[in-house]
Amino acid sequence: MNERLTAVSVYCGSNPGTDPAYAEAAASMGTALAQRGIDLVYGGGHVGLMGVAADAALAAGGQVHGVITRALQEHEVEHVGLTSLTIVETMHERKFAMADRADAFVMLPGGFGTLDEFFEVVTWTQLGVHAKPCGVLDVRGFFDPLLAFLDHATAEQFIRPPHRESIVVDTDATALLDQLAGIALPTVEKVISREER
Repeated sequence: MNERLTAVSVYCGSNPGTDPAYAEAAASMGTALAQRGIDLVYGGGHVGLMGVAADAALAAGGQVHGVITRALQEHEVEHVGLTSLTIVETMHERKFAMADRADAFVMLPGGFGTLDEFFEVVTWTQLGVHAKPCGVLDVRGFFDPLLAFLDHATAEQFIRPPHRESIVVDTDATALLDQLAGIALPTVEKVISREER
């Protein structure tokens, strides 16, 4: 149980998507984090939902820490107004730096990169690499097909029920942060160390 989150890593699209509700949700997450004094850790870009979340957190007086690869600096248009921006060489370094700095993880709408980053930290929780909660901010049913798949994989015994239940879902940013702060994660025997990840 983590009653005090100090930093949350947010994974979301470098595009805004087709529905304005996606950007509204990203802004609400950035604002909610700042209002609670929780640092936002994210991919360092100024574009898409990433930029919206960062701008909202900064506008609300929050601390925002970006981590971006040198190769993505131009592609994702690095955000120049952050509290801090770390530039790394590889995606593996980027993902580890974001995960290492955060106490919890949140996924908003996005594509392959968003899914990759989120499910890697979910896997690390499952394997005991860290004991940090993972949450999904669902926006207008965007993640319904994905959540149905996770339920199906659980029913087919590829995912254990405690691990499925450890991914919390909400449609409201504030409620999701409450869940992340209060969740009791399943106790797992450490399968691999941080160095073996």
